[in-house]
Amino acid sequence: MNEKKGVFTIVNDEGKEIECEILFTFDSDETKKSYIVYTDNTLDEEGSTKVFASVYDPTGQNPSLLPIETEKEWQVIENILSSVQEKIDEAAAKAE
Repeated sequence: MNEKKGVFTIVNDEGKEIECEILFTFDSDETKKSYIVYTDNTLDEEGSTKVFASVYDPTGQNPSLLPIETEKEWQVIENILSSVQEKIDEAAAKAE
C-alpha cells in the first residue's frame, strides 16, 4: 500500500505500476464478501472515468485483490454503484 490515504498501487499485466484511488469499500450480507471499488483515473471511450471492483480482505492479512467471480456479485456491485450515483446526482441538484 502507498503512504497516501485512499491510494494504492497495483501492477498490471505488463508489469507496470499503476496508482489507484479507492472510491469506497463495502461488505455484502448477500455474498458474505468485502468489496473495494477503485479507479486508476483513466477515461473510457465515452470520456467516463474507469471504475473497477474487486474482492478484498478488510483485515489486511491478504493484500491481494481477488476477481469478482459470479453474475450475482456483479449485480450487487452494480446496485451499489447505481445507488451511489443517485446520491451524487441528488447532491449536485441541491447545490445548484
